[in-house]
Order: sequence, then structure tokens, then C-alpha cells
Amino acid sequence: MLLVLAGTIGAGKSSLAAALGEHFGTEVFYESVDDNPVLDLYYKNPEKYAFLLQIYFLNKRFKSIKEAYKDDNNVLDRSIFEDALFLDLNYRNGNVTQEEHQVYHELLDNMMEELKGMPKKAPDLLIYIDVSFDTMLHRIALRGRDYEQIDGNPDLKAYYQQVHSAYPGWYEAYDKSPKVRIDGNQFDFVNDEDSMRAVLKQIEDALKEVRS
Repeated sequence: MLLVLAGTIGAGKSSLAAALGEHFGTEVFYESVDDNPVLDLYYKNPEKYAFLLQIYFLNKRFKSIKEAYKDDNNVLDRSIFEDALFLDLNYRNGNVTQEEHQVYHELLDNMMEELKGMPKKAPDLLIYIDVSFDTMLHRIALRGRDYEQIDGNPDLKAYYQQVHSAYPGWYEAYDKSPKVRIDGNQFDFVNDEDSMRAVLKQIEDALKEVRS
């Protein structure tokens, strides 16, 4: 079983990934954030560091999904499938050049071709956590990473709005595996155990449907 989580910044992916790992007794591959040497630099100067950051993430996510495909019993709290969403936003914002955009997508295409040769071809289920923009901002504020905060930084808030607005279309277009949408506003699984149990039940039901 391979479960892949998706959702905007602050959606609660890591919290749900940890719960899924415990619930199903599987290893969890977490997004490289706290040990990422580029992320803080990107928030300070996105035009200079956007391409480097996306290459860093792409490399880490490619490694994680290869390992997960081999073991075939894992949870990923973000995956290579949504990586291009962030690169494309930075391209539209002028932080990535046309040449960098082309190089990135050629590299991504090569990586996706490589995954087709793996024993497992796709995740069993993609779990998309859908939250409101206000919930997204609230959770970003709660986790307290200084470089992520929008106070006095209207450009960063506008970028967050772009990211949030891009996800519904990305989810609708996603076709690499079965998928399920979790309402992160109705179910505050980050802070409420009953909500977490309800979400885990929804995911179990989706997996049963996939397997049948």
C-alpha cells in the first residue's frame, strides 16, 4: 500500500501522514523542510532561489517515491506529482526564467519515465486535503516558522493566495492514481481526535473501494 498526501502549505499533511503511518503500521516519508538549506533563502529572495529550491525538492521527492515504490508499504506527506505546481507559479511570477522552466520540466519528464519502470507503477491512493485560505494562514501562523509568516509581507500573502487558488484545478486534473478529497475545514484532524478518526475512516473506505 502506498498513500500519497497532497494539499497547500499548512493543510495538515504532516499531521495526517503521521497518523496514517501509525494507523497502518507503515513508514512515513516527510517533506524535507526543517533540514532544507534553501527554503529560508527562497522566502528572503524568491527570484534568486526559486529554481534552486524546486530542483532541491524535486530531487528529494524523486528519491522518496523511488524508495516508497520499492517497499510498497509507505506514506508520503508530499510527492513529486504536485511539485510542478510550485515551479509553474514561480515561473508566472517571474522568479524562474523560461530556460529554467524548460530544464525543470524536461528533468521532471525524465524522472516520471524512470518511475514507470519501477515494480509499482502508481500510488494506491492520493489523499488531497482541502482547506480554506483562512485555515491555511492560521496553521502557518501556529507552526511558527519565522520565514513563513505574512506579517508585514503582503507579497508573501499574495503568493499564498496563488498557491491556495491553484490546488483545486491541480486536484481535478490529477490522474496518476485513484484519489480522495478530505474536507480539512469540516474535520479539524490536526487538533481533534474525533475528526482524525472520521478522516481515517474515510481513507479506509476509499481504499476498500479501490481494492474492490
